[in-house]
Amino acid sequence: MTETAAREPLGRRFAAHLTSTGLANLGDGVVQTGVPLVALTLTRSPGLIALLTAAAWLPWLVGGLMAGVVVDRRDRRVVRAAALGARAAILAVAVVVVATGHLTMTFLVGLSLAYGVTEVFADLAGGAIVPDLVPRTRLQAANGRLLAVEQVANAFLGAPIAGAVLALGSGWVFGVPAGLAVGAVALVLLGVRGSYRHAAPDAPQHVGAQVREGVAFLLHHRVLRPLLIGGGLMNMASTAYFSVFVLWVVGDGSRVGMTPQTFPLVLTVLAVGAVVGSVLAEPLGRVVPEVRLMLGCWLSNAALLVVPVIAPTVPALCVTAALLGLTNTLGNVIGQSMRQRIVPAGMLGRTSGAARTVAFGLMPVGALLGGAVAEQWGLPTVFLGATAVSVLAALYVSVVLRQRMVDEAEAALVVSTPTADETPVPAAA
Repeated sequence: MTETAAREPLGRRFAAHLTSTGLANLGDGVVQTGVPLVALTLTRSPGLIALLTAAAWLPWLVGGLMAGVVVDRRDRRVVRAAALGARAAILAVAVVVVATGHLTMTFLVGLSLAYGVTEVFADLAGGAIVPDLVPRTRLQAANGRLLAVEQVANAFLGAPIAGAVLALGSGWVFGVPAGLAVGAVALVLLGVRGSYRHAAPDAPQHVGAQVREGVAFLLHHRVLRPLLIGGGLMNMASTAYFSVFVLWVVGDGSRVGMTPQTFPLVLTVLAVGAVVGSVLAEPLGRVVPEVRLMLGCWLSNAALLVVPVIAPTVPALCVTAALLGLTNTLGNVIGQSMRQRIVPAGMLGRTSGAARTVAFGLMPVGALLGGAVAEQWGLPTVFLGATAVSVLAALYVSVVLRQRMVDEAEAALVVSTPTADETPVPAAA
């Protein structure tokens, strides 16, 4: 990458998309941190707490493929705005339920499920639109900024805000993110002008055929296939781990002994590490081969999972959280940018949907396994088993994936003819 390419502007439309992402993820942070803490007022059952995480990720398993087709067939800007609007309405209903005194675990599980549906469409559309908003040479920078904003909003700001608004009442946990979702919709509609549709003229019109085309491309791609397998296993193990992690850290019966109000501070530290990782992604990507850098992050991230088990203290937890945030975000930036460079624009929705159906679809499985194993054999068994699976998955990808395979896939795509039926709006306005 040349210095001239590195200085290409990301553009005003990307700035609007980035700000919208920040607002939406700030709401995510409040919901993701606040809902389990609200649930602790209703139950201490590991199985029920884990069920919240399972419900949130289940939509990826049952709807990721279909959502990918929608993203490829429709205007990605409109799909994202509609999903965020639906999210605002769902959260508004939750405020009413809390205000009328009808809050139950059943409702919280249903809320997590519905919220997860909006996440599928909003995330797929948001990720697929990025290559249309920025120069190809700045994808790592754009993805780094997006992931940094997501982490800052989710944990650095969202988690402490969740602790604060929870002190005001459970209704605020849902009302604040509802308002943030409305703001995100406004930014998408007003700030990201233009049409962002990539339906190819010769693409199959039948939904089933489009799904099969995306799945086939993913499964037969020698770069995407190992990433799918390794990433899916690591996601499943990580979700099993963190679905019951709050029981290890928060409350009188926990090993660490943090309170619901102080626990979000750990997530804040994680966000700090994530920001550092996102900032380092572009400069490190210039000097270290991206596959080596990504897999180094995967292996480090997996090994770090054992630390809270052998050292269940607040200082150790904070250091581990910072390193987890750094390695996870750095690896994700590299991997996301890699995928955007080697997948045709008209298939980004479907391939992302298919990949996340597996990678995210295994997460509710992991959450349910984590809850069941914790009920039967205790929390340490969950944590150590998840660590072992994550390390083995990262080692598998390290064995089968090489940098030259990525370079060849990118070169093959660059020389191919674009198939989009519309020219995307220029990145720099």
